[in-house]
Amino acid sequence: MTPKPIVLGRISGVFGVRGWVKVYSYTDPREAVLNYENWLLGHEGEWRPAKVAEGQRHGKTVVVRVDGFEDRDQAAALVGNEIAVPRNELPETKDGHYYWSDLEGLKVVRSDGSEIGTLAYLLETGTHDVMVIEGEDECLIPFVKDEIVTDVDLAAGVITVDWEWD
Repeated sequence: MTPKPIVLGRISGVFGVRGWVKVYSYTDPREAVLNYENWLLGHEGEWRPAKVAEGQRHGKTVVVRVDGFEDRDQAAALVGNEIAVPRNELPETKDGHYYWSDLEGLKVVRSDGSEIGTLAYLLETGTHDVMVIEGEDECLIPFVKDEIVTDVDLAAGVITVDWEWD
């Protein structure tokens, strides 16, 4: 089975009349999405390769011209597509840092071994990221390494947390 591509952003609109599009980038900084010239463009899980012909940061957004798209009408067909790359094209993370996609789907347990549920997705809140855990009930747990999140074992597929609630 081919690993699911890692989504880095989405095409949010057209820009000008020469085939450029606006990109809503999920990367930090926003223009880091341009570090990958070979993209996968997708809609509803259907992915197709695309090559970035040129791109740049433009104010608070990123604008790109995809190879083969030369005018506004052609570019309009790209609006709404997600932008992704294969997982193996992302740089390796430093110790203690993780890609969200590597954490999603892991089992979340308390320090005593009792299971809370499965990490469905993460939310960026500004102060720290928050894990959305689906289990008997949905719960939110801050992803605060070494305080609340005491261990992440990717090989075993388990995140251990020191977390209790009423």
